Amino acid sequence: MSPVNASQDGQDTPEPRVGPVPDEKPDFHPYHHPAAGWGAAKSVTRFMVRERELLDGPRAILKMNHENGGFDCPGCAWPDDLKGLHLDICENGIKHVTWEMTRKRVGREFFAEHSVSELSGWSDFALEDQGRLTEPMSYDPDTDHYVPISWKDAFELVGRTVRELDNPNQTSFYTSGRLGNEATFLYQLWARELGTNNLPDCSNMCHEASGRALQASLGTGKGTCDLADWESTDALFIMGVNAASNAPRMLTALAEAYERGAQVVHINPLVEAAATRTIIPHDFKDMALNKATRTSTLNLQVRIGGDMAFLRGIAKAVLEQSGSDPKALDREFIDRYTEGFDAYRALCEATPWDEIERQSGLDRDAILKAARVYRDADRSIISWCLGVTQHEHGVDTVREIVNVLLLRGNLGREGAGPSPVRGHSNVQGNRTCGIDHRPSDAFLARLAEACDIDAPRAHGLDTVGTIEAMRRGDVKVFVGMGGNFALAAPDTPYTYEALRTCELTVQVSTKLNRSHLVHGRRALILPCLGRTEKDEQRGGLQATSVEDSMSMVHLSVGMKRPASKHLLSEPAIIAGMARASLPDSGTPWEWYVEDYDRVRDTMAQVIDGFEDCNRRVRLPLGFRIKQPARELVFLTDSGRAEFSAAPLPDVIPEPGTLALGTMRSHDQWNTTIYSDNDRYRGIKNLRTLVFLNQDDMRERGIGEFDPVDITSTARDGSRRSLAGYLAVPYDIPRGCAAGYMPEMNVLCAIGDHSTQSDQPIMKHVKVTVTLST
Repeated sequence: MSPVNASQDGQDTPEPRVGPVPDEKPDFHPYHHPAAGWGAAKSVTRFMVRERELLDGPRAILKMNHENGGFDCPGCAWPDDLKGLHLDICENGIKHVTWEMTRKRVGREFFAEHSVSELSGWSDFALEDQGRLTEPMSYDPDTDHYVPISWKDAFELVGRTVRELDNPNQTSFYTSGRLGNEATFLYQLWARELGTNNLPDCSNMCHEASGRALQASLGTGKGTCDLADWESTDALFIMGVNAASNAPRMLTALAEAYERGAQVVHINPLVEAAATRTIIPHDFKDMALNKATRTSTLNLQVRIGGDMAFLRGIAKAVLEQSGSDPKALDREFIDRYTEGFDAYRALCEATPWDEIERQSGLDRDAILKAARVYRDADRSIISWCLGVTQHEHGVDTVREIVNVLLLRGNLGREGAGPSPVRGHSNVQGNRTCGIDHRPSDAFLARLAEACDIDAPRAHGLDTVGTIEAMRRGDVKVFVGMGGNFALAAPDTPYTYEALRTCELTVQVSTKLNRSHLVHGRRALILPCLGRTEKDEQRGGLQATSVEDSMSMVHLSVGMKRPASKHLLSEPAIIAGMARASLPDSGTPWEWYVEDYDRVRDTMAQVIDGFEDCNRRVRLPLGFRIKQPARELVFLTDSGRAEFSAAPLPDVIPEPGTLALGTMRSHDQWNTTIYSDNDRYRGIKNLRTLVFLNQDDMRERGIGEFDPVDITSTARDGSRRSLAGYLAVPYDIPRGCAAGYMPEMNVLCAIGDHSTQSDQPIMKHVKVTVTLST
């Protein structure tokens, strides 16, 4: 297919293709097979053949997610199996690792042959498919090529540019979820010793709402459940999650829950493959027999944005039942541990059922089915992902999750509690170890004491704030640790302009990506070790620690020889930039890099829950960071768990408009695209599409695969469009639409972020869809 143009208020902006160029026509056949199983096995095999990793690929499978000398999967943050399963792996994890271990290389010869202008026209698949970066490169504006630069000169360029700034808040330090804890700690230490809290991260675009809501309700920014809770609960409520693609190892937990008789309720606008049935690939007997296990007992298709109304319906049903059945509520728990129950009860009573039905997109009977599951379960877990958070009212919705849990005392006991599903492998560890533009005074005080620095107290910039500040010229130096910021952020043309306004952009990466081509006046590409590679320092082979989505911290040790002798570890790169920009620093940067145990010893003094971490992280499965709310200790102003009493938002699209949510395809990990296929949704050779309800299509005179134009209208009235996308009829509620990120990020205006969490509203973009002319 030809490239698709995006436009903003009439100004055409060429948008290069993200995926590979398909060699066949687009195809759509609804998927009816089990998730994972032989489909996953075949896909992984084809992928390893394509990447020529038939030797190291299987070897990596046997080392990934192992407690003794293995490396942590660089994909999702699902916890490691408690039984030490030898094949605690998934399709996407294997693809992610194989993609990193590729034998292809991108060195000085490549950059000499291809200018930045030329590469800017390549697809993002083609850029990453060139292979691993091998040496530091610097952009030469005279030739429009990247040219080699020594590590010493690269560090000095960063240091000199930072030292020449008027103030430290003209820098911003972005982090993707891949960064290990030790590098994370050094990174935030550099920023704060420099004098800024400008520490945006991918959480600002994903789970910021979860952290703020849980902090307000329970006094902790994290979920309280662990994997043992999932294995013992009576009911699982899975909201806004496509587990088969985003956290495939969750399929094991869902199948096991179903087999032991637990209720598994999925709430999502689309019925995803993970919400039907699965064959777990490491269950050899089921694979041999091709025996599938169900992964749900009930599927409810809420409208986009209707999750809060659905939860209010469950609460209203439970409260109504308590009039005749006192056991419907846990009054002892409510009276002893919570605050604000009476106001919440009055709010539920005042919310009419017809409004709950209208806003949720579900009829009363469907909601009552879910309410009965919740009422009959002794222990319930509610889990959620970005389908809940990337909305204007994301904080209120997560707080409503807590409200429902509090009604029946589903907190502080085994098998119960809130359980957000984090995305990237160490995104939660990044926040724990200091990547936070709004740090607590207690953390800053401990950091200042342990590291002998004067840590700034003023809040810094988050992701959206950084983009806006770069665009204004207020941020002049942007450092990105991993990820693909240019492609992941909202309002693509605006973000591109912002990055190009900078004096210097620095990208620490393993592979070539769009963020290397959308750069400041000066730019550096600094290649780092991957998670699979051995990290040898003066103190010997190093291990890094990571934190999963359920607060378990464990070690990761690479297995492969580095892709190039010129690669440095992330801690070494951070230390080099920090020393160059802070030449008089008393921080022993080089000493820290020699032995990461030294970093962890300092982390133990600063981070609550990391006490004695060097010993505990070497225990089988590592250690779990303490969760006060799990022990019914609530660090809120009242000292209790807080009910919230937010009114239901109006999420009904205006006449003629649809609510569009962006999402990944199955053959994709964040902004990395493996192919133009989406197996679990039945799509082949197509990414530039929009999924639509068939009645909405008929109303607009749109047929299957008709080219359509998608136009969003921002809060400020500005419009953004994508032209020539193909319409695909899909089982999705009326008034709703869906399509792939990052292609559709252009539709989300930079100003369209939640007033509650400052997250871009990627899951609730107001659009019109019309036939292309």
